[in-house]
Amino acid sequence: MTQNIYDDPEFFAGYSRLPRSLHGLAGAPEWPALRALLPRPSGLRIVDLGCGFGWFCRWARAEGAAQVLGIDISERMLERAGAEPKDEAIVYERADLNRLELPEGGFDLAYSSLALHYVEDLERLFATVRRSLVPGARFVFSIEHPIYMAPRRPGWIADRRGGKSWPVDSYQMEGARRSDWIGAGVVKYHRTLGTTLNRLIRQGFVIRHVEEFGPSDEQVAQQAELAEERERPMFLLVAADRAGP
Repeated sequence: MTQNIYDDPEFFAGYSRLPRSLHGLAGAPEWPALRALLPRPSGLRIVDLGCGFGWFCRWARAEGAAQVLGIDISERMLERAGAEPKDEAIVYERADLNRLELPEGGFDLAYSSLALHYVEDLERLFATVRRSLVPGARFVFSIEHPIYMAPRRPGWIADRRGGKSWPVDSYQMEGARRSDWIGAGVVKYHRTLGTTLNRLIRQGFVIRHVEEFGPSDEQVAQQAELAEERERPMFLLVAADRAGP
């Protein structure tokens, strides 16, 4: 079963103070790039894998989505999402993405933001998502970039300009990684870029866009702390379409 770190009270309190928790999609620097990969939500049936506080679910409904299913393993996350004004077209369900079952052909769009790196059996999830989508439907997701996910030796390594760089160690060694992010011992699953994309292809998706996201000049000008994120890609953004009949 996937580690449910978000239901730990101290971790949840720390996560709740992040800009993306306080300000929603507007607080996520990668959101404009992700939004550009999405089809128009109007009339679509959408599933959000790892919906968190439900920010995307509510955005999709505001954009005209016919139905939105938000899935998360965290009861605290779902409780926060459900505290927003009720919308009969948004349904939240608690489920482990490693064991997820979805109705065949039940959705026109699948979306996931920074959740799939918590999933151990990613290939099974990709197969489940494909079955749940109608032919030609889109799957858009973001994960922590595998360069960021790879374990790093302690400390910084100075570059020739006297600055700092992010050392990468054991990139080819895939599997569970424990890190201290907000709390200690957070489990995520490191995979190379090739592994993630090839599993997607193998499960019947056609890749339409891959982006190794980093903040823009404008974003850094507005939030100076984002400059550090240019040392390596922050996130991997992928858009793929369900192939075949």
